[in-house]
Parts: sequence; structure tokens; C-alpha cells
Amino acid sequence: MKKLFISASMALTAMLLLTGCLDLHLGGGSRNDAQYQNPSVGQQLIDLQRARDAGAISVEEYQAQKAKLLGNK
Repeated sequence: MKKLFISASMALTAMLLLTGCLDLHLGGGSRNDAQYQNPSVGQQLIDLQRARDAGAISVEEYQAQKAKLLGNK
């Protein structure tokens, strides 16, 4: 009887996992792709300015990346 209960429990667990009833997100996929959209040009400019202000990039690098984002290559 105990073996039957364990086997049935394992089968039920496997079925739930395989059918997605437990709503597990395995494998790095995402159900909400809208959350991971590319940032807008404005957001990229803000990020560049913050990097420059923090000293992570030079003023010259900031200007070059800004021109690239704005299409003034």
C-alpha cells in the first residue's frame, strides 16, 4: 500500500510539473516579454549621462555615444 501511495504521488508530481500546473519558470524563459523591451533613446541618454557623472566614461566617450544614439555619427 505504501509503495502504491509513493508511486501515485510521484506520478502526480511529474504530471503537474510536465503540464505546467505549478507555473514554474524553468530554463530562463519569461512569460512577460514586455518587461524586457529595449530602452528608449531618452533612457539611454539618461544612462549615458549618469555614467559620465559617475566617472565611468569620459566626456569624449559620452559625446561619441550620444552622437551615435542621436544618429549624428
